[in-house]
Amino acid sequence: MMSQRRSFAAAGVASVCVLALISLPAAVALSHRTGRATPVLNGPLRSITRKAKLLKPDSTLRLRGGAAEMEAARDMTFKDASTLEYLDWYQKPDPQWEDKDGCGVVQWDPSLEAWKGSLQHRYGKYKELKRNICKVEGSLENFAKGNEKFGVRRSTDPNKPGIIATEWAPSAQYLALFGDFNGWNRGAHPYSKDDYGVWHLFIPDNADGTPVIPHESRYKIAITTSTGQETTRIPAWVTYTVQAPKGAPTHPGYDAVMWDPPQKFEFKSALPPQPKSLRIYEAHVGMSSEGEPNVNTYDLFRERVLPRIHRLGYNAIQLMAIQEHPYYASFGYHVTSLFAPSSRSGDPDSLKRLVDECHRLGMNVLLDVVHSHAAKNVEDGINNFDGTAHQYFHEGPEGYHTLWDSRIYNYSSWEVLRFLLSNLRWWLEEYKFDGFRFDGVTSILYTHHGMNHAFVHGYDDYFGTATDMDACVYLMLANDLIHSIRPGCISIAEDVSGMPTLSRPVSEGGFGFDYRLAMAAPDMWIKLLKEFTDDEWEMGYIVHTLTNRRYKEKVVCYCESHDQALVGDKTISFRLMDKEMYDGMSNLTPANLIVDRGIAMHKMIRMLTMSLGGEGYLNFMGNEFGHPEWIDFPRVGNDWSYHCARRQWSLADQTHLRYIHLNNFDAAMHGLEQTFPFLVEDCHEYVSLKNEGDKMIVAEKGELLFVFNMHPSNSYQGYRVGTSWGGKYKIVLDSDWPEFGGHYRNDRHQVLHAKNEQWCGRPHYLEIYSPSRTVMVFAKAQ
Repeated sequence: MMSQRRSFAAAGVASVCVLALISLPAAVALSHRTGRATPVLNGPLRSITRKAKLLKPDSTLRLRGGAAEMEAARDMTFKDASTLEYLDWYQKPDPQWEDKDGCGVVQWDPSLEAWKGSLQHRYGKYKELKRNICKVEGSLENFAKGNEKFGVRRSTDPNKPGIIATEWAPSAQYLALFGDFNGWNRGAHPYSKDDYGVWHLFIPDNADGTPVIPHESRYKIAITTSTGQETTRIPAWVTYTVQAPKGAPTHPGYDAVMWDPPQKFEFKSALPPQPKSLRIYEAHVGMSSEGEPNVNTYDLFRERVLPRIHRLGYNAIQLMAIQEHPYYASFGYHVTSLFAPSSRSGDPDSLKRLVDECHRLGMNVLLDVVHSHAAKNVEDGINNFDGTAHQYFHEGPEGYHTLWDSRIYNYSSWEVLRFLLSNLRWWLEEYKFDGFRFDGVTSILYTHHGMNHAFVHGYDDYFGTATDMDACVYLMLANDLIHSIRPGCISIAEDVSGMPTLSRPVSEGGFGFDYRLAMAAPDMWIKLLKEFTDDEWEMGYIVHTLTNRRYKEKVVCYCESHDQALVGDKTISFRLMDKEMYDGMSNLTPANLIVDRGIAMHKMIRMLTMSLGGEGYLNFMGNEFGHPEWIDFPRVGNDWSYHCARRQWSLADQTHLRYIHLNNFDAAMHGLEQTFPFLVEDCHEYVSLKNEGDKMIVAEKGELLFVFNMHPSNSYQGYRVGTSWGGKYKIVLDSDWPEFGGHYRNDRHQVLHAKNEQWCGRPHYLEIYSPSRTVMVFAKAQ
């Protein structure tokens, strides 16, 4: 037994029934090696009777080639959206939306009582616009079928076969369709303009029944703009574009391509249900190749990379840079053609094959959708489409994002709303995506776009004049739409401001997102790694940052995403091990102190983030095994090199390299969560210990007991940890196991017996050996 010592840790609780930013009184329990804890519980504790399943190579997880092979069990599947059901945990359309006042969210946050007027105003604007849409268009769902009206497409009328072309360009003086099919003749196929600024063209089929514009034929719009300039445009609703080949009259710009294959692609796999526990793998198809200095394809990603992701145990994949963007180094965020998949990685059918294979594996597929801004490109974008700056965007400074050098949509415009909402429906129905990660939501919400704004003045920051009400209503309509046409659709908001009600249903007066990203967590880890030594890390600060989230608003937490992997920044593994990533990762020699610390901390940071960070978890491609390079896309500054626009997957497969240990641990975390779900909404959560001197954190999450020893050197024998549940315990995960690069200081088969005595505010306790820089996870055993 260790010597007795009194120590105090900052009071605190991680319980899902605690409102964010509200201080709670502390109930103090003093003892050796303990801190104080506040016993706030979400309902009565449920006893755990399920037998612990040991996560080890010869059992639940089969560690092979640096990956854990797991098949996710699915309770139900649906062939298409028409057969989908609304499961208990889905957001559901509200048929009584007109009878609501937008103040339902106050029940979850009494602080909003003072802002009911603002909530009512916002919901009133939503009701007014939705009523108008339903009156004019029949329904919100019909309004979002713009792709059936606009763009260049085949006629579906058997009595009128041909090509239909429709474009909204109210200020243009002349439009014509030209391309390969007519020798790029600007005058051969002109449009006609109606009273609403919409241009129309019909080209009947040839006499033999073949289309005038055949499959894979290149074309563009010849336009005379409002200023009289004769130039070209790509149709705003185009569904496939490619860069014009050298020698073509439109090179080096992009051309529209008629995608009308003789055999329409048919999806074979059933649509997966939305998982209760969301574990997301963020991926960029283009930079997922290894070795080859090129842009990877959808097909090769499906064949080579997707199996790795599935074996690790992720149940969702988030695809970046899918919407067409001419500048590769923009990471896909300077979009020019919203309805077209990036042609760098393949044609539309190859992307559909990728989505279909994800569904076969039971994985949800999320699109990183960019509706917060658009590229300022003119000839291959929609900026100044008809010659005016205000067609799709705001006029003047209001329509320009100075930090991103891009254009800002006018969310009050009827046709812009049709354009954006139809875009969401298009990706859900044409490509069978299962949801969206909405990029740049902070920029959408505020007229200042979040620039030079700290959001430290309370609710005044959210309900003041800087909030763009038209943009707020757009987001409400967007979430209303996607949850209506696709039951179980997942929507995630990337917002750094902390906007209240963001992930509450529209029917309550919220914005309707299913999740928000917990963007404070990666900033915290970077700050700790950059500015503090290990012995200076504060356990209370870590726990507070991870658990300080709004009650009843689900979050997806992460320790690093693509942002931290970009050139000029560093990943967590690089901050921990730096040049040792190249020189010290061999298993053939003992790990040096830097590598030993780095591997231990890399695992603990991830387990802390997943266990305490919220209701979802996200990881960026390659970071799970500590990929040793940052991301640097081909550009002038690196002489157009692809060297750092790749992923070295083989590092995680080599048994003589330590990358395999990090990869194994990532798989084990997912196996643990799948076996004992702890990311589900309203899951039991209680932090009983945050001891600053011992650098210990003890937390209950779901049916598991997590014990983190963050001390750089101290290991503790006979350390008491409080628990809600009596009986026998087994270790179900230990970062110190050898397959994770640990030192195996605890017998993985040992059985521990809880003592029936209060400790740290819990009715029982265990006495354990807690090695330095490890996390141990315990579960009840029958």
